[in-house]
Amino acid sequence: MTRGLIVGTTRLMAFAAEVAARRLIAAIERGPFARWRWPGAKPERLVIAPQDIRTADPTIAADIYAGIFAFSGKVVDTGGRSPFDVPAPSPAWQHDLHSFGWLRHLRAADNALARQNARALVADWISREARAPAMAFASEIVAQRVLAWITQSPLILEAADRGFYRRFLRSLVRQVRRLRTRFLDAPEGYPQLLAAIAVAAFALSVDNQTRLVRQATRRLEQELGRQILPDGGHVSRNPAVIIELLTDLLPLRQAYTTRGLPPPPALMTAIDRMMPMLRFFRHADGAFPHFNGMGTTHTDQIATLTAYDDARGAPVDNATHSGYQRIDTGGTIVLMDTGPVPPLGLSQRAHAGCLSFELSSGSQRFIVNCGTSRDDTWREAARSTPAHSTVSIEDASSGLFLDNRVLIRRIGSVMIGGPRRLTVSRDDRTDASTVVARHDGYAASFGVLHERALLVTADGNEILGTDRLIVSGRPPRRDRFAIRFHLHPQVRASRTSGGDVLLVAPDGEAWTFACPMIGPELEDSVYLSDVAGRRKSQQIVLSGRIRVTPEVNWSLNRTGLGQKLRPRGPLRDSPAYAPDLFGA
Repeated sequence: MTRGLIVGTTRLMAFAAEVAARRLIAAIERGPFARWRWPGAKPERLVIAPQDIRTADPTIAADIYAGIFAFSGKVVDTGGRSPFDVPAPSPAWQHDLHSFGWLRHLRAADNALARQNARALVADWISREARAPAMAFASEIVAQRVLAWITQSPLILEAADRGFYRRFLRSLVRQVRRLRTRFLDAPEGYPQLLAAIAVAAFALSVDNQTRLVRQATRRLEQELGRQILPDGGHVSRNPAVIIELLTDLLPLRQAYTTRGLPPPPALMTAIDRMMPMLRFFRHADGAFPHFNGMGTTHTDQIATLTAYDDARGAPVDNATHSGYQRIDTGGTIVLMDTGPVPPLGLSQRAHAGCLSFELSSGSQRFIVNCGTSRDDTWREAARSTPAHSTVSIEDASSGLFLDNRVLIRRIGSVMIGGPRRLTVSRDDRTDASTVVARHDGYAASFGVLHERALLVTADGNEILGTDRLIVSGRPPRRDRFAIRFHLHPQVRASRTSGGDVLLVAPDGEAWTFACPMIGPELEDSVYLSDVAGRRKSQQIVLSGRIRVTPEVNWSLNRTGLGQKLRPRGPLRDSPAYAPDLFGA
């Protein structure tokens, strides 16, 4: 058994014991009389409806009325049956159906037919609540459903009779009670914070719930303090979580004000920290980079969120707590993952993409990572190191994923090993910016450290890169490596007469990739979307053996078509490069 596997197994056993303890505490908290526990009088009416600031498409309302439910790349025609009775084509589709986020599209239609349809579908779910699948009561889905019902309550309740109003409110109470009494059953991280947000939103939206508001606010503050990092990132290191949290926290802040209560300081601080991260992660085309579970970016949603940003200043370059670096100069943006594996309980969606980077220029992304998918097979493949624009050894991942199916069903597909010790140095000068980082993800399995240096000139026209594979001790027997650069599917790649690779965007902007040490190869790749499925793309691959080529220099040069390329040397020869950053 390798040292990495031993360490991973030890951490996994400790985590499993922690999960078991949490579930025991949760079972005690629920207790036989939990269903009678409610802090104060039962609510009798809704008094406010927090705003839903997610973008909506009124044309989807017509599809839903026709019995066509299109979620997560799957389309189901119910043929007149209840959507809650038809077999779900995928877990992702079932998740979206039972979370009720699609109600906003009915509200956007703003007509009597949409209102009647919304009320009928909610009533249909309530009548089947006792028979709903177990997935419908997962903490994250319950919280999303509670938030959807509250924010869309004007749509659902308009012209509703008293009997439906009472059934609707009683169902909300049951679901909120579940979120309160089973809080520790929820997975760590975002699901627990979302549950806290949903309970707080409900408490503020109904009457006579002073104690519940106080309790919910306390829980919310605790979770925000635990999960939002000093630089505004989320502890899971997934950029998508920032978007989701701000979309729910901004209306929650307004709900406190509407009820005449001061928003809790932790809420205000969290929002102020997260807002700059929206600018930090934005590519030139408005999309977020594919790091650690980030999938398709809904740029219209980002635009909505940034409208709430009063500061509108330049984004930070060095998000050290979140583990990311940004270089933005001369119209060129480079985003780099320089962070460790998240804590075990927060790594269900984490990727083994340490030291991968993405490049955008003008209005086009050129270098990307493969992304993520809600399809189980592709999702796990997308988490591997070869699916990222970085170095992999023997096609292995720099992180170790849990592969025991029994444990995966209980605690998720967590990462039980990976980069833990990272060193990052940054040097910003008038003529160039340089980032040098090193990780130990391959130390346990191959006895190798990976170090990557990226230099971007001040005009943004040239990127110099160096990848070093540093062997500690005897060279490994299996030492084949591959340096991959996955291309955005809109980028056309072709070989030049000199052996370089020419990258051309739809608008005509061109970059040339060159490596004087290893001839670059063009291979097929895939660009994954958690909404629209997968698209065929290409990748540039530099392959070699560590004992032969332990250091590889490469470059990307922005150039007009037909422009003669100037010679390139290694990154160490650049006047902007500081040799002391490299270390031994």
